[in-house]
Amino acid sequence: MDLRSVLLVTGGSACSFKLLNTLFRFLPTPAPARKKAWKWRNISTSLAHSTLTGAWAVLCFSLRPQMVADLISSHSVLSHSLVAVSTGYFIHDFLDLASNQSVKQSWEVLLHHSVVISCFGLAVTSRLYLGFAVVSLLVEINSVFLHIRQLLLLSGQRNRPGGGVTAPRPTVTYTTNCWLNLGTFLVFRACTLGWMGRWLAGQTEHMPRHVLMMGRVGLSLISVMNVVLFYRLVRADILTDTNNTKGRH
Repeated sequence: MDLRSVLLVTGGSACSFKLLNTLFRFLPTPAPARKKAWKWRNISTSLAHSTLTGAWAVLCFSLRPQMVADLISSHSVLSHSLVAVSTGYFIHDFLDLASNQSVKQSWEVLLHHSVVISCFGLAVTSRLYLGFAVVSLLVEINSVFLHIRQLLLLSGQRNRPGGGVTAPRPTVTYTTNCWLNLGTFLVFRACTLGWMGRWLAGQTEHMPRHVLMMGRVGLSLISVMNVVLFYRLVRADILTDTNNTKGRH
């Protein structure tokens, strides 16, 4: 795609996700989530993006496996379009967060989105590093379960009803999603980011210094954020449930 097409796809994507977010206003919202209706819409839109781009990234590598061998210059119209569409989503979500939450509440996500928009913006406009960008979108496979977890929490479906004096027990749906979330986190998030870091370390002679530095700084920041995220998930979904189980005996 030429630059004009890239701008049209990116802008069209941002507008489409904004429209989708607006459409969620007219769909039924679980009663417990109505007090946080904006957050429900935001996460629902994020789930749509993760489902679309995670599957799209797998399709890109399935149809063009040679892209794995050359993450710098090898790409297809499909992969170029994917990164442009995802860039549009991150622009939409950045603006949505900035408009509805304080910086104190959302600075981590805003920082993450700033890094992604910068790196993806470079890739779609230069038509280089698109393969690397598509690899990074494999992380969205895990994000599907991460967003489902957030929606379950917002809708009050974490624990089974009742329980009396005993500690609350997670629902089967929440427990299943919990393990899928942690499993895909290790496979599609931790392993993917680790592989990306290893790949970048071997590109000192093949990439301009400023691009290499941009990639390393961005990947380092996102990796630190993911370590913190994994700790929070384990503490909330594993350690808490373990402590509750011990308390019942």
